[in-house]
Amino acid sequence: MKQPVSLIALDMDGTLFNGQSEISKEDQDAIREASSRGIHVAISTGRPYAGLPVTLLSGLGVSYAITSNGAAVYHLPDRLCIHESAMEPALVCPIIEELQKKSIHMDAFINGDGFSQRSCEGKIDCLDMPTSIKRYIHRTRTFTDDLAAYIRVHNLNVQKMTLNFYPQEDGTFLYRDEVMQILSEHPEITFLSGGYHNLEFTRAGVTKGNGLTLLCSHLGVDIEETLACGDTQNDIDILKTAAIGVAMENALPEVKEIADFVTRSNENSGVAHAIHTFAL
Repeated sequence: MKQPVSLIALDMDGTLFNGQSEISKEDQDAIREASSRGIHVAISTGRPYAGLPVTLLSGLGVSYAITSNGAAVYHLPDRLCIHESAMEPALVCPIIEELQKKSIHMDAFINGDGFSQRSCEGKIDCLDMPTSIKRYIHRTRTFTDDLAAYIRVHNLNVQKMTLNFYPQEDGTFLYRDEVMQILSEHPEITFLSGGYHNLEFTRAGVTKGNGLTLLCSHLGVDIEETLACGDTQNDIDILKTAAIGVAMENALPEVKEIADFVTRSNENSGVAHAIHTFAL
């Protein structure tokens, strides 16, 4: 007899999305069927709300999204924020100002939207990531001359910062090691990689796993009736938190190591396989 599943949390990039940032028909059908049976299906992503294909997801029955690595939880499709744990300007701006001295791509996720330095706009195509992700960044960012100043002047709280690094000919990434050292000197933040050799930081204690716990509380769902799927470092906590943690076949080794089950890859409808295995 299968363990009951009342809530399914799905990462997007590398999990629900294939390499072209598309959701397969098999995955869509499985999500739609789970939702029709009364199972809550939620997104769990490092992206901000603005990075979600809301119309498509809502049509499949997805009604919640844990975004920005757990810093903000939203209801779909009305963008109602039911939880936020963001970094205030006094916390995040000194870190941004230190990072602005280096040639890196920076994104700030604020109120569900993405903001970037204008100096980064012309170099997005230099980043080591799929073309579909580059197009997503071009399409969803608001560019400003001075990101830290913009945040200070408008007194904006930042849900998450994403830092991407330019690849070098020797296979390393410019300033990545130095930035890791800088971030490690700030105990008031949590940082990790969300994929493509990036670094992402939030307020200390913010994780996708905590976002799942909050969403369960909001919905009255027992955490022991949850299933989560993911592929990279920012998914480890939610895979540990959920009753059933599923790693994609394409997941990092450390993600597979802590998972309860390894499903098919994101190019082979691994989400659908996990849903059919445990929930349907």
